[in-house]
Amino acid sequence: MAPVKVYGLPMNGSVARVLACLEEVGAEYEVVAVDLHTGEHKRLPHLARNPFGQVPAFQDGDLVLFESRAISKYILRKGSSDLLRENNLSESAMVDVWLDVESQKFDSVMLPIIFQGLVIPVYMGGTSDLKVLEENLEKLKEIMEVYEERLSKYKYLAGDFISLADISHFPMVHLLHETPYAAVLDAYPHVKAWIAGVMDRPTVKKVMGLMKTFG
Repeated sequence: MAPVKVYGLPMNGSVARVLACLEEVGAEYEVVAVDLHTGEHKRLPHLARNPFGQVPAFQDGDLVLFESRAISKYILRKGSSDLLRENNLSESAMVDVWLDVESQKFDSVMLPIIFQGLVIPVYMGGTSDLKVLEENLEKLKEIMEVYEERLSKYKYLAGDFISLADISHFPMVHLLHETPYAAVLDAYPHVKAWIAGVMDRPTVKKVMGLMKTFG
């Protein structure tokens, strides 16, 4: 069987999320580079794979998917992974809750932090907008207060079991560590312990290595 294809580069957080899930199920895959600097993602043939002109896109035979969390769920289901906890209705519901939190709360503030704190100064040679950074770092602190409370009661976000909701956080946390602002997490000991546990997972370690290799 031909390996699945992931279109994008591992240093992109959404691509890294998908790669971690592929590693979790031991699937063969090929990373197909998409050059964002030249606007390749905004042209055909990539627009045929992802009509919103973003990465990743994913191909498994005739099936083409986009949106990293949807791709991740497909991979885990196909690979019969327990990271979605679909054999337990209440546990799977909690995975969905915290995956939504990651997408709608955490990721929404992390994106401008990473863009202003890493992409602009390091990759674009520009000057960060400190106001945008400060505003989103304050929002991140508010979110981390909720996480700290949750993780004071449970080892992982959805309960005392690791799930996609946890693994889905690692790409942005990894990129945060490449900025001068990683210390924002130091005030949250349960969050720090949870992050350390997730990032110590062999599959996550491998993908973080790929993120640096392709960076």
